[in-house]
Amino acid sequence: MGTPYKADHTIRAKLKEARVARLATTDKEGHPHIIPVCFVYDGRAFYTALDAKPKRVRPERLARIRHIQAQPSVALLVDEYREDWEQLWYIQIRGTAELLSDSEGKEQAKARRLLKAKYPQYEAGLLPDRALLIRIRPDRIISWGKL
Repeated sequence: MGTPYKADHTIRAKLKEARVARLATTDKEGHPHIIPVCFVYDGRAFYTALDAKPKRVRPERLARIRHIQAQPSVALLVDEYREDWEQLWYIQIRGTAELLSDSEGKEQAKARRLLKAKYPQYEAGLLPDRALLIRIRPDRIISWGKL
């Protein structure tokens, strides 16, 4: 894999302030799946966690996890809608997702620290130390609008 795509300072500022993104995955048959996620970007990769909010199935059985294991190409969309359409913007990230394993402890700790700093709910206990993390290494970042 080559060097991860790095966003310019304007895009990084929007990514830092944005509260939610939509993660798009596909299953092994190519059917799309999209969900809202909390995320952070450290300048090299995006991180999202399977937090302690109630889920219908065990975290490792969630569709996003099964899809990433079968097909790691994903898209992440961060956007802002306003009634004043001159203020609209979006940032689309295309990349490769991976589940972080225990062998990547320093990276996991850093990602958790960044997520907890961005989201008070995570700091208050909704992000357990053993929560599964997803890393997305961007191959391409596309932006449009009033950044």
